[in-house]
Amino acid sequence: MGNSSCHNNTIPPGKGPHQVGCTDLMVGHTVHDTFLRLYYPCQASENPQLPDWVPCREYFNGLADFMKINRALSERIFNYLFGSCKIPAAWSASFKPDGKYPVIIFSHGLGAFRTLYSAICVELASQGFIVAAVEHRDESASATFHFREHTEPGTKRHTSCDIAKPVSDNLEEVWMYYRPLKTGEEEFPLRNKQVKQRADECIKALDILFDINSGKSVENILQSNFDLSTMENSMDLCRIAVMGHSFGGATVIECLCKDVKFKCGVALDAWMFPLDEKIFPGVKQPIFFINSEKFQWIGNIIRMKKLDSAMIPRKMITIKGTVHQSFPDFTFLTGNWIGKLLKLKGEIDPYIAIDLSNKATLAFLQRHLNLDRDFNKWDPLIDGKDDNLIQGTNIVIPQSSM
Repeated sequence: MGNSSCHNNTIPPGKGPHQVGCTDLMVGHTVHDTFLRLYYPCQASENPQLPDWVPCREYFNGLADFMKINRALSERIFNYLFGSCKIPAAWSASFKPDGKYPVIIFSHGLGAFRTLYSAICVELASQGFIVAAVEHRDESASATFHFREHTEPGTKRHTSCDIAKPVSDNLEEVWMYYRPLKTGEEEFPLRNKQVKQRADECIKALDILFDINSGKSVENILQSNFDLSTMENSMDLCRIAVMGHSFGGATVIECLCKDVKFKCGVALDAWMFPLDEKIFPGVKQPIFFINSEKFQWIGNIIRMKKLDSAMIPRKMITIKGTVHQSFPDFTFLTGNWIGKLLKLKGEIDPYIAIDLSNKATLAFLQRHLNLDRDFNKWDPLIDGKDDNLIQGTNIVIPQSSM
């Protein structure tokens, strides 16, 4: 989309034994249907096509609206900074059958979309997981789109995303942007409604993976060279986790309450506000809270602590020197001064921070999905045993608050 070199800042490739492919999957064309980016172990290929990190200009526009900056100005800035950034995964590469892969559903944060957590998703796929990064249609994404059936001749508009053209000629795109709070509107009813919709969207994405795994015909309404039938019988659907950042961290808790097929959850710097605490006793699965040092506050940590259990593993660590944006890919793609100015970078090297988060996640997933892997070598990280980690939280909670 742009001509810059991404300024030598790159999204880290996967460190695991598998090459990683990715593709987009839209099942059904309406706003109530499912849209996700699928990351998976793939066959090695020469000169793979790497997809743009931000698929098209509408997403830049959505980010500008979310950040409350002028679209025309921001498009030039974003295009300069990020226009040629690529995701380190081979676009629609052939799937690599190798036994049964466990599955992760990933939920993005407020103002994000399906591609912005590729460092995490690529790493997990490289370690032998199938990862479905859902793009939410609850008006919490900075931008997303669906299609409507085209009726009037001569008005059809093709999608501006090269990789997201519809199969059918009679579909035209409809863009949805982030919905800010209205003047005087209470926030909790909106956010609680959204978190419930987000969880439903994660569960629907999982249902689609069940269909693909069972060999049912699943129609991708986007043009694609990827053959979904090659994934038949490739998923270990007894080993499913849910993971997300910020609003996506709240979505993790909601998903665990709604569907026991999720065996555990990893919540990255979770924003607990959208959740109704009445659901907490219904969450029976293990949860791992991985927090940044600079984002959390007393009230949010107290809500996490309300999920503590004597019977069910509930773990929490904090990564020193991190900010809330240390989990999305922005943290790798900005220079030091811009990154710190925009709070996209903390004091810690972002590659070290994401590596700690990913290794701790893998160790937790091995433990609670009963994987026969070697991720348990990172078990100490689950308990905060590293110079860059804090066990629990850096936030001091007054005894009177608990």
